[in-house]
Amino acid sequence: MVTGSVAGAPWGIDLTAALWRALISLKSSTWNKPLVNNIIGTADASVSPQVQTLRVDEESAGQRLDNFLIRHLKGVPKTHIYRIIRSGEVRVNKGRASPDTRLAADDAVRLPPVRVSARALDKAQAIVPERDFAVMLEDAHLIAVNKPAGLAVHGGSGVSFGVIEQIRQSMPHASEFELVHRLDRETSGILLVAKKRSALKHLQTQFRERSTDKTYLALVRGIWPQRQKVIDLPLQKFLLTNGDGSEGERRVRVVAPSDPQGMRAITLVKVAERWDTCTLLEVTIKTGRTHQIRVHLASQGPPIAGDDKY
Repeated sequence: MVTGSVAGAPWGIDLTAALWRALISLKSSTWNKPLVNNIIGTADASVSPQVQTLRVDEESAGQRLDNFLIRHLKGVPKTHIYRIIRSGEVRVNKGRASPDTRLAADDAVRLPPVRVSARALDKAQAIVPERDFAVMLEDAHLIAVNKPAGLAVHGGSGVSFGVIEQIRQSMPHASEFELVHRLDRETSGILLVAKKRSALKHLQTQFRERSTDKTYLALVRGIWPQRQKVIDLPLQKFLLTNGDGSEGERRVRVVAPSDPQGMRAITLVKVAERWDTCTLLEVTIKTGRTHQIRVHLASQGPPIAGDDKY
């Protein structure tokens, strides 16, 4: 659940009040137009398109170069996008740039010839199935949807599409919609999607500055220690090793504060309700690390019920 208010935004909106009003009178909307994304590349992976130059518009001003390219190069693997940036094949105003370079309005972004494999092309052009989403709040600047558990927020490794792709494909004039934040695939809750670049920048600034909080409800399998209210432990990502020695799934673990690879993570825990065999917690995160709530809770008390990883 996302709480807070978009204070200081030129279009001003009280997210807390608006979302709670919407929760009381939940409505839903169905978007049914299957479309196909256009991507840079050709159906024949052996044919390479020409060098292209993209002009940055006002709505894209302030966006990172890597995110700008990911949005425009549909179907091109992210690893390839980062490679052509770091190799200098991507140029901004005729100069080299890094992935985190912030673009300005009217910047010229030069793209090298980019080919897309037939497999990637098929994946990018796959028709996204229809889906009902419960709309918690919608105005001219953003839309808040109730993401169900088991659905990714965006396509990625092993996932053809997610919530944002379904919204872009199914809603009129939604091609420029962007996720304001993310939720784990198995987590349900309110997901904010910005309709305009200006709204995206204002909302992400508030999340970054912690003026807008994200609060979650978590059911843990056991009795949570009443004294455990603040978890301030660094986390580290690592990969499991498969039986054949190859790299397996990504995991996260708590490490010592002195570990140079650890990233500080802070989680606030409040007991909402307690039963004989489980506890309902209200969890607020002050940092946004991967799997932070799952790993922190499992390290300091009973794990989240149904979590097959931690």
